[in-house]
Amino acid sequence: MALLNVSFCTEIPQKTPLCFSPIKSHFPIPHFLPLPRSSLKSQVVISKQLVEGLAKTSLLAALSASLFLVDPALAFKGGGPYGSEVTRGQDLTGKDFSGKTLIKQDFKTSILRQANFKGAKLLGASFFDADLTGADLSDADLRGADFSLANLTKANLSNANMEGALATGNTSFKGSKITGADFTDVPLRDDQRDYLCKVADGVNTTTGNATRDTLLCS
Repeated sequence: MALLNVSFCTEIPQKTPLCFSPIKSHFPIPHFLPLPRSSLKSQVVISKQLVEGLAKTSLLAALSASLFLVDPALAFKGGGPYGSEVTRGQDLTGKDFSGKTLIKQDFKTSILRQANFKGAKLLGASFFDADLTGADLSDADLRGADFSLANLTKANLSNANMEGALATGNTSFKGSKITGADFTDVPLRDDQRDYLCKVADGVNTTTGNATRDTLLCS
């Protein structure tokens, strides 16, 4: 029995062909599922809102910065050919505008005490609620100018052409010089007209009209 066992053990086994079988993994292979369309739309909407929010924030920041950087003197711009210089709501006491062309210039609410407008062209200019105390408006072309609520106390209006100008409200001419001034078609209150007629004299050298006639003095 021992010999038989030896012979059996010494037999050369047949070579078995090599075969490769797929390796089965015990771990699941991850794979990505496509997101539902509703989720994609939500993400797009959220992203769009974030972008718009950031854009608005940047714009507001830029505007705020610009407001702080603006020169306060440029808060009001004067109109007309006088350029970008500010003439509205400003203290222009004693400023020299003599002989300048200031058509439709805006001097609303400005302080123009002792300002010099001698011979200036001020057609359609606005002096609404302006302080022209002691200002020199002699020989000025003031046709169609607005002097509503203006203070013309002691102003010099000698030989000024005020045809069609406005002087409504409490416009004051107290102590003003009006020799040769032309008040044609200027709407005046009765008390204003009465006061001016007491001091009116002379003839306007440009229009040839007598001051008293233009005031309809009796």
